[in-house]
Amino acid sequence: MFNWFIKKILGSKNQRAVRKLQPVVVEINRLEGLLQNEPEEALRIRIAAWQTTFRAFHTPPFIGGVTLRIADEAAVDATLEGIAPYFTQLKEHFPALDIDYLDSASWAGASPDDKKARIDRAREAWNDINPKFPALEAAILDKILPEVYAVVKNAARRLVGKEIIVCDYPLTWNMVHFDVQLIGGTALHRGMIAEMATGEGKTLVATLPVTLNALTGRGVHVITVNDYLARRDSEWMGYLYKFLGFTVGCIQNDQPSHYRAEQYQCDITFGTNSEFGFDYLRDNGMASSKEQQVQRGHYFAIVDEVDSVLIDEARTPLIISGPVAVAETSHHYERYKPLVEQLVRRQNTLCNKLISDAKEHAAKGDMELAGKLLFQCHLGQPKNRALLRCMEEPELRRAMEKAELALYQDTQKVEFFRIKEELFYFIEEKSNDADLTEIGRAFLNPDEPDAFVLPDIATIYSEIDGDTSLSEEARLRKKTETQDRLSHQGQRIHQISQLLRAYCNYEKDVEYMVRDNKVIIIDAQTGREMPGRRWSDGLHQAVEAKEGVSIDAETQTLATITIQNYFRLYQKLGGMTGTAETDAAEFHDIYNLDVLTIPTNQPVKRIDNNDSIYKTRREKFTAVIELIHQLHAKGQPILVGTASVEASETLARMLKLQKITHNVLNAKYHRQEAEIVSRAGLKGAVTISTNMAGRGTDIKLGPGVAELGGLFVLGTERHESRRVDRQLRGRSARQGDPGESRFFLAFEDDLMRNFGAAERMTKMMERFGMKEGEELQHPWLNRSVETAQKRVEQRNYVWRKRVLEYDDVMNQQREVVYEWRNDVLNSNDTRVLINDAVEKGILDRVTEYIPQEKGATPDYDALLHWVNTTFPIGLKAEDALFETRDLNGNAAFIQERVMHAYDVKVKGANPTALQEIEKMILLNAIDRLWQEHLFALDALKEGVNL
Repeated sequence: MFNWFIKKILGSKNQRAVRKLQPVVVEINRLEGLLQNEPEEALRIRIAAWQTTFRAFHTPPFIGGVTLRIADEAAVDATLEGIAPYFTQLKEHFPALDIDYLDSASWAGASPDDKKARIDRAREAWNDINPKFPALEAAILDKILPEVYAVVKNAARRLVGKEIIVCDYPLTWNMVHFDVQLIGGTALHRGMIAEMATGEGKTLVATLPVTLNALTGRGVHVITVNDYLARRDSEWMGYLYKFLGFTVGCIQNDQPSHYRAEQYQCDITFGTNSEFGFDYLRDNGMASSKEQQVQRGHYFAIVDEVDSVLIDEARTPLIISGPVAVAETSHHYERYKPLVEQLVRRQNTLCNKLISDAKEHAAKGDMELAGKLLFQCHLGQPKNRALLRCMEEPELRRAMEKAELALYQDTQKVEFFRIKEELFYFIEEKSNDADLTEIGRAFLNPDEPDAFVLPDIATIYSEIDGDTSLSEEARLRKKTETQDRLSHQGQRIHQISQLLRAYCNYEKDVEYMVRDNKVIIIDAQTGREMPGRRWSDGLHQAVEAKEGVSIDAETQTLATITIQNYFRLYQKLGGMTGTAETDAAEFHDIYNLDVLTIPTNQPVKRIDNNDSIYKTRREKFTAVIELIHQLHAKGQPILVGTASVEASETLARMLKLQKITHNVLNAKYHRQEAEIVSRAGLKGAVTISTNMAGRGTDIKLGPGVAELGGLFVLGTERHESRRVDRQLRGRSARQGDPGESRFFLAFEDDLMRNFGAAERMTKMMERFGMKEGEELQHPWLNRSVETAQKRVEQRNYVWRKRVLEYDDVMNQQREVVYEWRNDVLNSNDTRVLINDAVEKGILDRVTEYIPQEKGATPDYDALLHWVNTTFPIGLKAEDALFETRDLNGNAAFIQERVMHAYDVKVKGANPTALQEIEKMILLNAIDRLWQEHLFALDALKEGVNL
């Protein structure tokens, strides 16, 4: 009660945060008013002056290491002249900084060694003050924010009426920032997520913080959800940036690396999250020279549709794969496919019989046994059509739920396991898994009872070692045979298991589609194709075998990172979306991003109707078609949201029978997607779309549509996430336009079946005496559906967090390895790195052969053998005298002999060529060991899951 009272008086936390930003908005508008009287060039002069201020914080053009040692005097003089201006500017911020030794008068006529010493001294001074730069830059940015935003707003005002070409089409600039957009832009600069309703101009909002942070010259990345939007925004908003004097780049799929590098060198670079992420992996895990690296750091990123990028796509890590060794790629999916198909047919026949028997027992009044049989069928085939029809009958549904409850409540679960084992396999629909029973295993291998039993390798090895009749060679041969048998059986079990999952859990045109003899994954959140992406662990090959397309070779991970850990690389991060509030906790926990809901520029006039709920999908779709017919007859445009490609095509066929003209959008082609969605507000338009297709594209109402009620958004199914439903609703009623929305649901929908909403609603329908084909509507039911959605959101959050937890362990290792790899690439003195590696390797081995534990015996002969087989130094026992030194003394002795031999070997070699050879040797060693480590980690993760 007290909190309610305080909120009434002071407003919510969000409202208070928005109010705090109002003085900034007032100041921006005051300054922008003054700018209106200044010439156009004054804006660019201001921008250039700010850029000069921040340029002082960039790394001067130092040279060092071998390059400095062998540099001629002209190069050394040029370096001193190049770094002096940086330190002169820094003197303004660091008055105590001594820069007299960099004055040209002080080093003119000095010796080359003295000049080189001055460069080294400058580098040390730079390294001392460098840690203070981020805080200093941030303070300056905060100070100049109102003036910079005023410049951007004034530039937008000056561009009004100008025609520009965006994606090959002419477009007239007609945008000037509203006050709420200024609030959103301030929130973005401060590292927040600005939640702004659809149509509020998020694309324009980004120009404010992007311009401000681009002044630093460190590169600002603007992340979009697809290539088309990246190109569109780089040309559209790029017109404003270029007007102010900035350079603008755009990353697109399949661009060559030299062109990508040019785009990243721009002040502002647009692209998709996957392109940025994969470039990071290629730069740090695969580039063999500094010239092959394209990115130049991770300073500030603005993520458009931030919920889609940072949450929906965060369950799948970014992976660059390569072919595995031939011995590890053998598969027999085609060989096992007929067996698994027969097994699936047998299960189908069995489940149909279970339903038939259940109906007979129900007719006789034995509801307990009928419920048990229905639940048994549910375990074996949860999407069986006959079973779903049975669930429409309240008595049968209640009987099955009662049986399920009783079987799960039994602490021993003897009866539960018995009915499971009467099936050939059982399906875990929520976890997307399927597993064979003993009957299923016997069906697949009638003549081999142990085909699905992995041998206990430790016991077998122990028995082999204990058999005194075997020679050492025979023991080794038997162990190798056992290992081969284990590998073959493990592979066979795994491939049959993946085939079973492919047949039971992965549906064509829902989870994937087939085109051009390829299986293409469909993004569960957006309905978009994901070409180039493959399910891991052999699942993709299993689906390819199921569909009879060519099976691609198995791959192994060469480099990988999660979306979460990629975006954590950025020094500053901000995001925009129409829907973030429901996932505010996840944004804060994972990315340390707070959500600020920005008020709309005009009041929202959309009418959000209660959900219409039906017993069956057939009844639901009949009602959907009827409503579309009514709305279309009066000319009101309709945007129909579906949860899958299959649902959109089913609905399209039904509309075709009704002779209703419509557009179907399965989000296959981004550009056509945006064009189709942009026309969805025209009079009489009927657009069928997957829930998030066309995201980022404005829907403007055609002439006369507002009088008809505006755009009607019709959802054919509630999505797993409330956020996606809100996104769909938000396509209607932009900028004060009228609009309406309604969702249609059925008890057969996956969300209703799997997460508990259906049971509660069934009881309510019985209470109201609901008849066949009748709909149910009530605010309580809306809340019931949202409760089910919250459960799914929580489950998905746990999954994403688990993926991140796995990657957090790897991330610590990845940061060390990538830093080491970049040290090699950027080093001007690889000899130092080689010395470090040799020193560490020698110390580790010496510690192994001369243990320091009390009572341990050193093995000097083994140490000598290792030294001579590893390094070509020909060390003799009488020269080694290991017993006369301690551990560190022996390590230093070996190191000295090794490096002496190395110096003799490379004497007279070209220093530059030698350095390149040393780099390649180091890089190849790092890459080979890192890939082996990733392979081992993949196996470990699989083992943890088992």
